[in-house]
Amino acid sequence: MNRLLVIGLDCLTPQLALDSWLDDMPNLRALARQGIAARLRSTIPPITIPAWTAMMTSKDPGMLGLYGFRNRVSYDYGSLKIASANDVKARTVWNYLSRSRLKSLLVGVPQTYPPKPLRGIMVSDFTAPSKDVTFVYPPGIQGLLDHLAGGDYVLDVKDFRTEHKVALRDSVMTMTAARFQAFRALLRSDDFDFAVIVEMGPDRLQHGFWRFCDPTHRLYQAGNPYQHVLHDYYITLDQELGRIIEAAGEAASIMVVSDHGAQAMEGAVCINEWLRREGYLRLKHQPVAPVPLTADMVDWPNTRAWGEGGYYGRVFLNVVGREPQGCVSQSDYHRVRDGLKAGLEALGDESGNSINTRALCPADVYRETNGIPPDLIVYFGDLHWRSAGSVGIGALHQRENDTGPDDANHMADGVLVWQPGGDRPWRDADRYEICDVAPSVLRFFGLEVPEDMIGQSIIS
Repeated sequence: MNRLLVIGLDCLTPQLALDSWLDDMPNLRALARQGIAARLRSTIPPITIPAWTAMMTSKDPGMLGLYGFRNRVSYDYGSLKIASANDVKARTVWNYLSRSRLKSLLVGVPQTYPPKPLRGIMVSDFTAPSKDVTFVYPPGIQGLLDHLAGGDYVLDVKDFRTEHKVALRDSVMTMTAARFQAFRALLRSDDFDFAVIVEMGPDRLQHGFWRFCDPTHRLYQAGNPYQHVLHDYYITLDQELGRIIEAAGEAASIMVVSDHGAQAMEGAVCINEWLRREGYLRLKHQPVAPVPLTADMVDWPNTRAWGEGGYYGRVFLNVVGREPQGCVSQSDYHRVRDGLKAGLEALGDESGNSINTRALCPADVYRETNGIPPDLIVYFGDLHWRSAGSVGIGALHQRENDTGPDDANHMADGVLVWQPGGDRPWRDADRYEICDVAPSVLRFFGLEVPEDMIGQSIIS
């Protein structure tokens, strides 16, 4: 049987999984020694959405028109909308497989809510608002899911930016065990050709526990009660991998992949506070306390740019004829944007020391810019610093996240470990591209790789 299983571990990070802890993970180590073990370069930006969708379509975020978890749907102010499956216009690998009468099982793949018909089974991801909506295709499977999970199938932990660390650790462990148990039960229920599970646990725990486990983190304290939480969880993931390998059978090919990695977070740059200081953003009134920036707070006729917070920064210009109350003329657009870029890249830490910030123009990094891209994509400190969008902070830097405690930010490299099986040769590389995965899946099944896929198959 020509069977491929993809074990997706969101935010599984290469410096831990491929370096520090590989010897403690016998199942992953065996796959790595038998086949491919490399870093996987993520999308710009390296975040869950759009990275998983890029992986499964071999399209970059500009081609997809997806620039983050939330995207502008119009040029009105405050028109950000959470991305969903309805926003994915490109064909996914399972669309191609269904057309070739191959069965797919998908569990937890980001941006699959609401579920779409396919030849197989789809259990949507954490973006489903609750289990009260239909998040499974075919819908009849949904009533069995809790039973298959051995209790309660969990879409996502409720709050991973919390000081309640024991509760966070325990809830992630429960979620992970339930998702893998349900996946194994579904895998055994039919002869699926292609199966994918994406578990969000690594992302949630690393945001919550990085400072306790990384000796290089500024807040690390040796001997703290949580210093082994991440290591123990990686061991748990390896045990789950072993159970899946056993359930899949000897003939199955196993791929372990992550959409990006993690690294210590130094702090946050208050992007809108900087824009205010530099005269780009003007508010109607001075906030008396830190608050999220909302459209009604802004003096739009006198505002040239505003920003969004998150793992990376997004800057939008207020352009005449584009935004409702634009004040940057079309003829002045490039001068203003280039000035912003230079200023952001020159912004250092609290002491003025360089943090190696990069401000990217979407047209320079994507093949197309569909939808409504930001005017600048900002990697503060090469993503060691995140973007804080709140105003009223009274400073340009803070050492904590403005949306809750967070120890880690994303990094551009994820993980790819794959035993292709059979006599399939592969091209050697220390790093592959995230868009290489979809053409590799199609090539695995002997299907033509569409010309509009931008990645290169890893196998011949």
